[in-house]
Amino acid sequence: MVAACGTASPPERPEEPAGRIVSLDYCADQFVLGLADRERILALSPDADKDFSYLRAEAAGLPTVRPRAEDVLALEPDLVVRNYGGGPRAAAFFERAGVPVLQIDFAPDIEAVRDRIRQAAAVLAVRGRGEALIAEMDARLARARAAAPDADTLYLAPSGVAAGSGTFVNHLIAAAGLDNFSDGSGWRSIPLERLVYETPDLYAVPVFERTNHNMVWTPFRHPLAVRRVQAGPTLSIDGATTTCGAWFLADAVEALAAGAAESRSGTAF
Repeated sequence: MVAACGTASPPERPEEPAGRIVSLDYCADQFVLGLADRERILALSPDADKDFSYLRAEAAGLPTVRPRAEDVLALEPDLVVRNYGGGPRAAAFFERAGVPVLQIDFAPDIEAVRDRIRQAAAVLAVRGRGEALIAEMDARLARARAAAPDADTLYLAPSGVAAGSGTFVNHLIAAAGLDNFSDGSGWRSIPLERLVYETPDLYAVPVFERTNHNMVWTPFRHPLAVRRVQAGPTLSIDGATTTCGAWFLADAVEALAAGAAESRSGTAF
């Protein structure tokens, strides 16, 4: 396998749109599925239909390829799209082989998401679609923020940590007009001592259709965390909306704003 992430300059926009596109990982899959015509997609990553892939339904029926150099080159693609797939030397390798590479790096915040969408749309020669996705996302974010109450939210990840400042999830919480209950930076241990005497207005936990069960997650093995989360209010968010920074982050923001409003009104989820 050509091994993990690296950066490469985005290819110049071709005179003719690439007609044979290969995507190397599930984050790249989202941009290809969301922007490119289906008939232009030669192959997606093996994870395209997994429950952590937001556009998994759209991936149904499309071929997949492992992110190995020989497998990808055998397909004779016009364009390779990647986030992390194939490893840090993948982009340079394919470009040396004469295959343009669209490198879509992880977005640290929502403004960077807009940049990634525009970058991908330009290379795929579908600028109008990119701007439409951004406009729809921004409109949804504005509506969600306008409807959100003043509330503290604690976002708990499957690994047993809480999202603090500087994380992508923190930007989603802020976009929903909410305050982050976790007062540290980065991904931090759950503030168990603080939960003894103080609780957030809302707990938010990402869930997936097939790959996790909430109550066996690390954070819920602590008795206090179990009691607090079970007492709620607890909001389950589709984990696929937060795993890759793209326009569908609006789903997560809307869910957070609505969940906070319901928690304040006493409405059951």
